[in-house]
Amino acid sequence: MSQNVAKQMIADVFNDIADGLKSGRFGKKVRIGLTILGSEHGVEEMVKAAELAKAKYDDFEIVLIGSKVEGDFEIVEVETAEEGHKKMTAMLEAGELDGCVTQHFDFPIGVSTVGKVTTPAKGRDMIIATTTGTTSTNRVEGMVINTISGICAAKALGIKNPKVGILNVEGARQVERILREVQEHGFKFEFAESARADGGAVMRGNDLLAGTPDVMVCDSLTGNILVKMFSSFTTGGGYETIGAGYGPGIGDGYDKLVNIVSRASGAPLIAEALRYCASCAQNKVLEIAKDEFKQAKKAGLQASIDKVCKKAKAESSEEEVKMPPKKVVTFSIPGIDILELEDACKVLWKEGIYAESGMGCTGPIILVGEDEGEKAVEVLKKAEYIQ
Repeated sequence: MSQNVAKQMIADVFNDIADGLKSGRFGKKVRIGLTILGSEHGVEEMVKAAELAKAKYDDFEIVLIGSKVEGDFEIVEVETAEEGHKKMTAMLEAGELDGCVTQHFDFPIGVSTVGKVTTPAKGRDMIIATTTGTTSTNRVEGMVINTISGICAAKALGIKNPKVGILNVEGARQVERILREVQEHGFKFEFAESARADGGAVMRGNDLLAGTPDVMVCDSLTGNILVKMFSSFTTGGGYETIGAGYGPGIGDGYDKLVNIVSRASGAPLIAEALRYCASCAQNKVLEIAKDEFKQAKKAGLQASIDKVCKKAKAESSEEEVKMPPKKVVTFSIPGIDILELEDACKVLWKEGIYAESGMGCTGPIILVGEDEGEKAVEVLKKAEYIQ
């Protein structure tokens, strides 16, 4: 045996060990499926994506599910996209695949996908939690759970202590209150700080473009729009090129690794979606999720959600409260969620404080008289509308 051959054999052994340490499967690379039927750009585009991924990454295997095509890939033949989903699911359940990238997959309620985009201002990767699926029929509860899913995906990508930001949409302030409470009770994570001068964990459009947080929390409909805009803003919308798609479906107890791309996704994006799925498989994102949801529950997650959501429901059904006499209002109180503005005003009216709702440069506000500002703040804190 020549010295060069011996060196190569030793190098191969160390590469196998490195792969095994990363994936937990010594001597065996993770196998990621790709369903190739159903794309608006045709089967050729899907095969091109697989070829791009294979040329760029050598630490996972790609299995194509669809019609027979040319190329150096293992192919599982099916005739339709629907048949491809059935075969994909069966292979995941049998352990023949470690994960799969597909289009338009139906997740159960409680599971939604965690996308990954590349932000234009600084070229920084950012997790968007979430982008498809329905985590909960209650918007606030859904966004809170989306936070946990986003943290799981970030950790699977190697971010040990991901920083979380909450997009400034309806429900954001309620979500923040719940998250801060479970954080105080032992669920470990960090909030990001907005790049805007007034800071805070609630993120604005500037933070989206700059990728301020590692994980941007929002409802899945908003997240879906964001992924589409980030991925195709240079192409006019018909061909998604940038980022890694809509991501893996994550939820409490969900046991299949399925990453989503759009039927408008192009080969460059799908190649990165394969990489994203492989990283999630290698680093066992579903095991991470099991542990993170367990820790969140231990920190009183559901009780914190119920306290905020049930309070909002109860107060919205209360009898009409008489408004005090009008007066000049110039004292501004920020930090009120837009969904709670009306109820927060009524809480102040009950205390004889005249209040109006408004919209400041950073979001919803309540306006009261200068002479009643401090009292109004205390009332709102006691009623848990602000912190």
